[in-house]
Amino acid sequence: MDFINQLPVWLVAIAIFALRIVDVSLGTMRTIAVVHGRMWLSVGLGFFEILIWLVAIAQVITRLNESLLLMLAYAGGFAAGNAAGIALERLVALGSCVVRIVSMDRGEEIAESLRELGQGVTTFRGLGRDGPRTLIYAICRRSDLHPLIEAARDIDPRLFYSVERVTEGSRVGPLVHHASWNILGRK
Repeated sequence: MDFINQLPVWLVAIAIFALRIVDVSLGTMRTIAVVHGRMWLSVGLGFFEILIWLVAIAQVITRLNESLLLMLAYAGGFAAGNAAGIALERLVALGSCVVRIVSMDRGEEIAESLRELGQGVTTFRGLGRDGPRTLIYAICRRSDLHPLIEAARDIDPRLFYSVERVTEGSRVGPLVHHASWNILGRK
């Protein structure tokens, strides 16, 4: 790695900044993989996270006497890596969630539409301040959440919904294991 020592400090600082964004983003994804019990994914992500971190920290320590810019690039890359990791996690959307939808007068229509899309739903009758309501519960992949909500809103734009991540649940049964995930075109 002698060629790195020949590079100008500003170029090394940019490289350190970029490496930190990558390794911190991988760390965020690794942590989420651990929480979701995805052991092999977390092992692989952890390996590359630390490999990249070692390259970055070695350059900071080796060349810190040349410029404090390297230290600032390291810290800035860490900060930016947190934001990038959160954005990446939202994009990948690992895991499942429980969606609760409340509709004033179109709940059964929403439930039937979601069922036609392949989504398992359970409905309940409720009584709100202004009268009867239909409550719709569904468990879906987080990556399917927005299409599910949009499909429901197409029927009732005034619906209320809340979402909760599933941290633990059964992997067997009609609510979690669907034969078809047509909302996003999955089979």
